[in-house]
Amino acid sequence: MTSMLPPALQRHRGLIVLAAVIAVLPLALRNDYHYDVVINAGLNAIVVVGLNLLIGYAGQISLGHAAFFGLGAYASAILTTTYGWPALGAMAAGIAVVGILAYVIARPILRLKGHYLAMATLGIGVIISIVLNTEAQVTGGPDGMSAAPFTVLGYTFASEQSWYWLVGGALLLTVWLSTNLIDSPIGRALRALHGAEIGARVVGIDTTRYKVLIFVISAMFASFAGSLFAHHTPTVTPSILGFIKSVEFVVMAVFGGMASVMGSVVGAVIMTLLPNALAAFEDFEPIILGGIMMGTMIFMPKGLVPTIAKLLRRKETP
Repeated sequence: MTSMLPPALQRHRGLIVLAAVIAVLPLALRNDYHYDVVINAGLNAIVVVGLNLLIGYAGQISLGHAAFFGLGAYASAILTTTYGWPALGAMAAGIAVVGILAYVIARPILRLKGHYLAMATLGIGVIISIVLNTEAQVTGGPDGMSAAPFTVLGYTFASEQSWYWLVGGALLLTVWLSTNLIDSPIGRALRALHGAEIGARVVGIDTTRYKVLIFVISAMFASFAGSLFAHHTPTVTPSILGFIKSVEFVVMAVFGGMASVMGSVVGAVIMTLLPNALAAFEDFEPIILGGIMMGTMIFMPKGLVPTIAKLLRRKETP
């Protein structure tokens, strides 16, 4: 079926499917709670798509991406509430500041590899979390703070339904940008870097430049999602940028499928919805969730989406 599509549509068939799902999903959402869960899944997916560019395509681990998510959230909360900035201006400023910070951080830490790199990114997250906790006069400390309503061109996104369409559009934009990036010369350089960094250097690829670039892009995606989160949630607290949140983002990327944009989306959605779906099992919820994750990694080591895609290709091959 996909072979009948024009090449441009084949390249974006995952995006088309995602758009169709977003369009029809409200038919199954019965109340504001359902919308809230799906909105949070979409925000997680934006972060994980960017993180998977770093981990899945460039092969660079990060355990500090929740810090960039939190910085984006606090930038929007502080600038709109304390200084009266418009929402889009605060979001843009947050993304720019996070991008600059990520660039400054990336050059020294991306010289590290493996668990050394993981520890370095973890340390960044811990430092930022401590700063936001202690600077109570600016951030509200452990109690957090609220952001002003998200208003664009006089329209305020107040209902859960309006937020659903906003986050859905933001997710589609993120997936589209990521897909185009992967299919560009930058994406090919990232795959070469991941496959054999020394070999990539031999053929003239500036590996440091591309590692820094993708680290900055993934951090900016996280800041973008954090800004939206700040305007949607009642209160922004330092808990959103803790170590556990960073680990959750990595788990979502691995579960859905490394080096897979749609895998990032599927992994983020499933891992956001599963705890809510398993809540009825009470004390057994962590055991069941852990069993599902373990079984997926045993039988689908490349992740959910790449494994299913491979099986479907086998069935299509005569």
